[in-house]
Amino acid sequence: MASALQPTLFWHDYETFGVSPAKDRPSQFAGIRTDYDLNIIGEPENFYCKQATDYLPKPEAILVTGITPQLANLKGMVESEFMGRINTIFSQPNTCVVGYNSLRFDDEVSRYGFYRNFIDPYAREWQNGNTRWDIIDLVRACYAFRPEGINWPLKEDGSPSFKLEQLTQANGLSHEQAHDAMSDVYATIAIAKLIKEKQPKLYDYYFNLRNKNKVAELIQGDFMQPLVHVSSKISAAKGCVTLIAPVAPHPSNKNAMICINLAMDISPLIDLSVEDIVERMYTSLADLAPDELPIPLKQIHVNKCPFIGTPKLLTEEVAARHQFDMDFARQQYKLFKQHPELREKMQAVFEANNHPAATDPDLMLYSGGFFSRADKAKMEMIRNTKAENLAALNLEFDDPRIEQMLFRYRGRNYPETLSHDESLRWREFCQQRLSDADYVINLENLLEETSDNEHKQKLLKALCMYLQAL
Repeated sequence: MASALQPTLFWHDYETFGVSPAKDRPSQFAGIRTDYDLNIIGEPENFYCKQATDYLPKPEAILVTGITPQLANLKGMVESEFMGRINTIFSQPNTCVVGYNSLRFDDEVSRYGFYRNFIDPYAREWQNGNTRWDIIDLVRACYAFRPEGINWPLKEDGSPSFKLEQLTQANGLSHEQAHDAMSDVYATIAIAKLIKEKQPKLYDYYFNLRNKNKVAELIQGDFMQPLVHVSSKISAAKGCVTLIAPVAPHPSNKNAMICINLAMDISPLIDLSVEDIVERMYTSLADLAPDELPIPLKQIHVNKCPFIGTPKLLTEEVAARHQFDMDFARQQYKLFKQHPELREKMQAVFEANNHPAATDPDLMLYSGGFFSRADKAKMEMIRNTKAENLAALNLEFDDPRIEQMLFRYRGRNYPETLSHDESLRWREFCQQRLSDADYVINLENLLEETSDNEHKQKLLKALCMYLQAL
């Protein structure tokens, strides 16, 4: 039985029509609930999302998933209902929602989808004892520290691959159809079971880090002391592992901590001005001059289940296996301790780091600020209003985004509720969104490149027919 100590886990996966959670749309959602010991305790969920007429599905995504917009429209429900159903599943009390690379991708698909459809994008992550988790960094940590008992597939360059389909294949686990959401969910559970069986302590340790207070305790317990960190940002050839030192809280994000990567030369942080550090942080490694060192900074988000631990995890054997230079890291740490001014300086770096703000309401989940309590109540009213009564709603909002969002919500989900003038406005909006010369060129190139592949041609031609109908 699930208790306060033992939540149920809801394993899930999205297929989408593109790689951007903010700009692209979901096509399929699948998931299943297990108990704490990973025994399945619910019926599988598997459903599709209809596509609105203001969106161009990416051909590359269709080639990967095999889901055409026609299939999604035939089998699916409008996005408002699709996201509502997902929110109901996720919001069951004491649920830990989990996936494979879900924190960076699937959770963002959820947040943007909820946001577009007037559902609180964050509530299900923390209310009623709910949490979220992601096992991809558990897999990386297992490779880094406790690789025994698991077969690790290697890429051509000899570094490990953490791709789900390659891990399942290497370990003889069933994965019938990679990039089918339901199949990927079962494969993720199989990998989790394998690690739980072979390395139960590591599994339990990381499962506890889904609680942001536990992460914060580790960081702040002995502040500025080095910590072991596992991350996709660290090369897989180096075991995805490094030592970091927390420097300062992020100036505007209470869930983020600015850290120094002690595997890198930290002298640029001392020698360069704040402006030069900011500029260099956003210069790709390939574009740095030979005498320019990269910036050894990274952020740790306490609410994104980061894998961190005490330096004793990085034993001599582990360091040697991943070519981690402990002496160099110690030198960098010593240098860091000699410069207490770095704390304020690094906060200034992240204060100065202003990306151009999004102006499209669809993309303003993070940049637009939180909605007022009054606006949230009105959004709830929108969600609870039957489609045929939406046009009659006469609401005034504090936030300038919402009026435009409501118009798009009706156009995408319930176009039959638009008046004659609104329909013309919606058609004009769709035409703007669908006018993309680069998209057409890319599609033509793909048709040419895949001319000898009957299956891919069929998918791309289906997309062409769909676009003509728009």
